[in-house]
Amino acid sequence: MAANLSGVLIENTRECVKQSKILVVGAGGIGCELLKNLVLTGFNDITVIDLDTIDVSNLNRQFLFRKEHVGKSKAKVAMESTLKFNPNVKIQAFHDSIMSTEYGLNFFKQFSAVMNALDNRAARNHVNRMCLSADVPLIESGTAGYLGQVQVIKKGLTECYECQPKPTQKTFPGCTIRNTPSEPVHCVVWAKHLFNQLFGEDDPDQDVSPDTEDPELAGDAGKSAMEKEASETAVGGIERKSTRTWATGTAYNPHKLFNKFFKDDIKYLLSMENLWKKRRPPTPLEYSDLPKDTKSETGMRDQRVWSIQECSDVFSTCLSKLRDQVHQQGDGVLVWDKDDEIAMDFVTSTANIRAYIFGIALKSRFDIKSTAGNIIPAIATTNAIIAALIVMEGIKVLHGDFDKCKQIYLNRQANPRKKLLVPCALDKPNPKCYVCSSKPEVTVVLNTEKFTVKQLEDKVLKVGLGMVAPDVEIDDGKGTILISSEEGETEENAEKHLSNFKITSGTILKCDDFLQNYNLNVIIAHKDKLEEEKEFVIVGDLSELKATAETPNGVNGGQEENKQEEDDDLMVVEDPVEEPVVEQRKRKADDTDIEENKAKRMKLTSIPEESEDDVVIL
Repeated sequence: MAANLSGVLIENTRECVKQSKILVVGAGGIGCELLKNLVLTGFNDITVIDLDTIDVSNLNRQFLFRKEHVGKSKAKVAMESTLKFNPNVKIQAFHDSIMSTEYGLNFFKQFSAVMNALDNRAARNHVNRMCLSADVPLIESGTAGYLGQVQVIKKGLTECYECQPKPTQKTFPGCTIRNTPSEPVHCVVWAKHLFNQLFGEDDPDQDVSPDTEDPELAGDAGKSAMEKEASETAVGGIERKSTRTWATGTAYNPHKLFNKFFKDDIKYLLSMENLWKKRRPPTPLEYSDLPKDTKSETGMRDQRVWSIQECSDVFSTCLSKLRDQVHQQGDGVLVWDKDDEIAMDFVTSTANIRAYIFGIALKSRFDIKSTAGNIIPAIATTNAIIAALIVMEGIKVLHGDFDKCKQIYLNRQANPRKKLLVPCALDKPNPKCYVCSSKPEVTVVLNTEKFTVKQLEDKVLKVGLGMVAPDVEIDDGKGTILISSEEGETEENAEKHLSNFKITSGTILKCDDFLQNYNLNVIIAHKDKLEEEKEFVIVGDLSELKATAETPNGVNGGQEENKQEEDDDLMVVEDPVEEPVVEQRKRKADDTDIEENKAKRMKLTSIPEESEDDVVIL
């Protein structure tokens, strides 16, 4: 099939394609289509890297995989399947993370172009920086249902992936999740936390119960806790018993657990009278006295809304099965997975029971899976279209025709010109970008007296700023090393506060990531307390500090990418996906009548970062 393209590509393009060496990062929905396209276009030297293994849920859209491949490396199976199109092509496959130290600057320099087919922001940031350091063109891509986009990135000529701020994540206070849910998503989050408390890795910040002492006493917990003498060894002077310890002691008795979470805990909430002055109070449920629901139980199990009695039955069944799984692991921990039938049934049943108690609309298992897994269905045809566009832009890149390259958006509905694909002129680099500018720097607002060196490394540098192995030196004229990427060298600094090193407003930290060949000056701005209980705020430009401190629009402190976890009592979820009107967000390349100042201000923010296969939509 590949040989037939000799009559399609002109001679110089055909030779350019044959001589090029391409790196494909990701072998999922877009990656499978992309590898097939590359081989059939005539590319002879391809390297693919992907850390994931094949799951059953991949088979409906990642056509290089079959049922017998489940559990195997995506990269290696994709290589084997692609070679069937043309056995003479050279393909290397790595079952590994692109962020591994093995894939450094020299690794990236060997390629003519890099093509991204990723599904998370952290890896995208990393590949973006590696391509900038190696001066290798990058073709970035993503899909979200029927939406998609392709972007060419070239050092010094176009915006890099991090030139414009990405949409910040929406947060819910933990007290809303525990005490006053008002939306289905609150109940789903609560149900996932309950799963972790009973069977997974317990996190005190994700406590599902309003009580303050022994879970079995829920209704009287507050009163009895106050009457007891304070314990010097207990948090807040009150001795607490973990929910899991109590549940294990009951042998995960469904009757006791149901009444604890859906009757006693609710009664305790009702005793907090101030909560219900302007809210509808919840209604406790008794395990042996459930409402008689007349809803039909016909239809597909995933698509219909379960009755409360059915939810109770599923809850009991799941408790037994999950308890057995924990025991089989030697009393280990289970990891919640949307594709695990039992775990998903548990979350569906408990979320709906809680929703019923608080007068919130119940949802089908399908809807709850979409919410709990933070996904929208991937569309195979969207992946195919985007993969084709990547190759088309890639050919321009290989020819050096960057002036002809476009950023292309795929819409769900045709625009007034009856076009689904909207090409846009590429933006120039942002002169204030803290990644690709000539003197990258960024301001971080935090409380230096409470913020530790470990928090700076993990939450600000690694999560907020996307570094992998940072080294940090204080610009104090002494060359004080605050953080070293060499294991153990600065371990004694980890739990010390920044103020212990005389770091305050105006202090400059020289940060360096050897793997990414990335240097960044971090300017510290001390503030006693940040709005909305944030731990820190990242501001792109020092001049924006005042405005940002008043209305933070930087990176939300303490919120890790792709981990739907609470931090500082905040629940992280994404904003809804909206249908874009691309022409209003970015100027079309051929629309000279559109005002210049309307062009290129925002990237297609309606496509979330976890794009391509599984996309965050909450």
